[in-house]
Amino acid sequence: MERDNESVIVFEDEASLSNTATISYLWAEKGRQPSLKQKQRQRERKTLFGCVEPKTGIVLTCENEKGNTKTFFSFLLKTVKHYGNSKVIMVLDNVKYHHAKRLKPILEKYKHRIELVYLPAYSPDLNPMERIWWYMRKKITHNRFMESMENRIEAFRNLMNQFQVENELGKSLCNLFENI
Repeated sequence: MERDNESVIVFEDEASLSNTATISYLWAEKGRQPSLKQKQRQRERKTLFGCVEPKTGIVLTCENEKGNTKTFFSFLLKTVKHYGNSKVIMVLDNVKYHHAKRLKPILEKYKHRIELVYLPAYSPDLNPMERIWWYMRKKITHNRFMESMENRIEAFRNLMNQFQVENELGKSLCNLFENI
């Protein structure tokens, strides 16, 4: 991995967001199982792409119907455009479509703009974007009913707005990587 003053390091990950609430820890009367009232029509799901820059706490995200090579490539383009002339060094996991053959020629052609660095297998604890997703779930899915998937996406977008500029919350969620 080559890094200079014109480079930025981001950590990328995907997550799913569905129209169903998740039960998380909460206080309850002993012997009574907590439940959430839900009027679920059918299960709806979105794939979220996100990357965080630990140095600033800035998070970029996008939503797609599914995660695959095409949607991952779109997210790569969005990320590169966001950082202008800086080279983006993206640290990510080993999901199959991150290694797709269709990406290799493009990555080679634009190696001056983007470089992918893969984490060791099964090491989500090394990826600070996982902590951003944890925080998001805590705020908008755990123990929270919403009338529709559109409402949940709106809540997601509103929450992510606070990460659009340099922020202390994002930095603290990435605190294992303060010296990058």
